[in-house]
Amino acid sequence: MLKIENYFGLFKTPILFAKEQLMEQPATSESLKKTLSPLMLWGLGVGYVISGMYFGWNAGFKDGGTLGMAIAVLFSILMYSTFSFSYSELACAIPKAGGVFDYANRALGKDFGFIAGMAQNIEFVFAPTAIALSIGAYFNLFFPQIPVMAIAIAVYLMFTGLNIYGVKAAAIFELVITILAVGELILFAGVTLPHFQMANLTHNALPNGWVGMFAAVPFAVWIFLGIEGVANVAEESINPQKDISKGFGSAILTLIGLCALTLVAAVGVSGWENIVYKTGTTETSDSPLPLAMAKIVGDNSFLFHMLITIGLFGLIVSFHGLILAGGRSTFEFGRVGFAPQVLGKVNSTFKTPANALLVNTIIGIIALLTGKTDQIIILSVFGALTLYIIAMISLFVLRNKEPEMNRPFKVPFYPLSPFLALVIATFSIIVMTYYNFKLALIYFGLLLVSFLIFKIVKR
Repeated sequence: MLKIENYFGLFKTPILFAKEQLMEQPATSESLKKTLSPLMLWGLGVGYVISGMYFGWNAGFKDGGTLGMAIAVLFSILMYSTFSFSYSELACAIPKAGGVFDYANRALGKDFGFIAGMAQNIEFVFAPTAIALSIGAYFNLFFPQIPVMAIAIAVYLMFTGLNIYGVKAAAIFELVITILAVGELILFAGVTLPHFQMANLTHNALPNGWVGMFAAVPFAVWIFLGIEGVANVAEESINPQKDISKGFGSAILTLIGLCALTLVAAVGVSGWENIVYKTGTTETSDSPLPLAMAKIVGDNSFLFHMLITIGLFGLIVSFHGLILAGGRSTFEFGRVGFAPQVLGKVNSTFKTPANALLVNTIIGIIALLTGKTDQIIILSVFGALTLYIIAMISLFVLRNKEPEMNRPFKVPFYPLSPFLALVIATFSIIVMTYYNFKLALIYFGLLLVSFLIFKIVKR
């Protein structure tokens, strides 16, 4: 039977928590330092994702409306709930920095391992880029004289430096800012819900009919995208066989509650149109929560400016966390020789994957210069869904191929849980390909070209 304490074990006494922080195990030149406790893993899990509550999701209402987006979000919640616990089984059994790359490599062989790892790299390179643009948009509300692009590039360089400095410092920063960001979403709901009107939810609920629901899929997935990054720091957790499932479980439950609270509160104030488009334009906004708050308190009030300030923390915490996870993913790719081995080197001073972090940042800044937030989000979601599909297939194969493998945590309701995650992810990527065909060609083209280079070089 599934034990509740497996998911809520992060709530430990302060003495035990302090003890865990001191249990840093020595690292070799090829290994990463073990410093992460369950509480830090919860902070990383929520932190990776929480920017999805602050922006991006609002673009899904353009095609889906309130009802279409709501249905897409419900399927996204079902997929992520079943996926997270299924992925926990893999992460606890194979606690390596490469995440899905390591699981697929063991279950399906090197070719599928490469494809899974490359999809993961695409997700973790492009997701921070989209968030950086939103950080620039939020910051620009305070200082309109500073260009959005300049702000985005500056934060990229700043947080890459923090991640190079050390994972423990990065994780503590992530935890503190995550708590602030969660508190701000609760405060936002507290201010807006008293002004909630059901008519705002039902107004123009399906602007494009039922087909609009399918176009909203990538933005529903975006809300929770990134939680799988917890698996990429499994190698750096103090006790991965126990702690990873606690981090995943508590994080996904926290995020589901925040998602429901935030979306209902934001749309319920004045309808979805007012949080999708910038005031007086038809351009999609990267800051929907300030638009909702301004309808109640105006755009010069203390609450409005506090929302923007702490809203920046919500974006920064995800941005920072995804840079952290992406660095580990690229590092593992280099460490096993699937990419230039210089990427798999650990910095001798800080014991972090500095080379991988720097390369990811260079690629991210190049993508940043396009300025296409919604298209960057869609490319990132393509990578994530590919990751989910291959991960669930790997889970089934390993259960059959290696039944005696040590599995400290087993997904509940097997095989139903991973099967549901696999079906929803497969359906979602098919729908996304249909509605975003040009971007799909770019994404699958990147996978194909990189795979061909991999085969030629390895041969």
